[in-house]
Amino acid sequence: MLVAEGLTKMFGGLRAVSGVSFAVEQGSVVGLIGPNGAGKTTTFEMISGFQRPTSGVVTFKGQRITGLAPDAVCRLGLTRTFQIVQPFPKLTVLQNVMVGAYARHGSVRAATRWAHEVLGRMNMADRGYQLARNLTLADLKRLEIARALATQPDLILLDEVVAGLTPTEVEEMMSVLRNIRAGGITLLMIEHVMQAVMALSDVIVVLHHGEKIFEGIPQAAAKAPQVIEAYLGEELLLA
Repeated sequence: MLVAEGLTKMFGGLRAVSGVSFAVEQGSVVGLIGPNGAGKTTTFEMISGFQRPTSGVVTFKGQRITGLAPDAVCRLGLTRTFQIVQPFPKLTVLQNVMVGAYARHGSVRAATRWAHEVLGRMNMADRGYQLARNLTLADLKRLEIARALATQPDLILLDEVVAGLTPTEVEEMMSVLRNIRAGGITLLMIEHVMQAVMALSDVIVVLHHGEKIFEGIPQAAAKAPQVIEAYLGEELLLA
C-alpha cells in the first residue's frame, strides 16, 4: 500500500533522515521505532505531505505522492495523528470530528451523521457535546484518532497515541487499534511503549541517527544486536 524509497531530509547542513526505505502492506500494522531524534516524525511528515523530501519518493496505492500537500494526500486516503494532540479546544468533541468528516462529506447533516458514527466506534458517543479542552489525555488521544478516522482513510499514521497513558489506558487503546485494523484500515505507528509495539506490529522498522538499521518481525527486532545497542538497551523484558 505504501512504499518509501530513499527518503532523505536536510535542514540546512543537518541530515535528519538519510536514505530511508520501507514498505507497508495493505491490512498490516508497521511499527516505526528508534531513540528520540532518530528521524521518525520527520519521516511521517514527508510521507503525509507536511515536509517535502530533499530526495526520495513516496508511493501510495501505486501513485506517487511525493510533494503533494497534506489535504491532497488525505483525499487519497492517507491521514495522520500528531504526537502533541491538537484539538480545537473551544469546539465540542463532535465538532472536532466533523472537521475530519468534511474531507468526504459536503453537508453539515452528512458530516454530523458520520461524526456520530465514528465517535460510536471510538466508544466516545457520550462525550460528543463536551468541549475538547475538558477531555483527559486518554480521551484527547482517542479524539485525535477519531478525527483521522472521520476522513475515511485507508492508511493512518499514528504518532505516539499510546505514550503517556496508564497501563489500563494502554490496554484500552490497543483494543481500539485492533478494532480499527479489523475494519480494514492499515496502520503505521511511531511508538515508544514497547508493550504496544510488540503486541500490535506485524513488522518493525528501526531508525537511528536518521538511518534505517533494521526491518523485520518484532521477535527478531527484540534480539537484533544493532537494535538492542541503539534503542532497547537491556530492555529485553519485551521478548
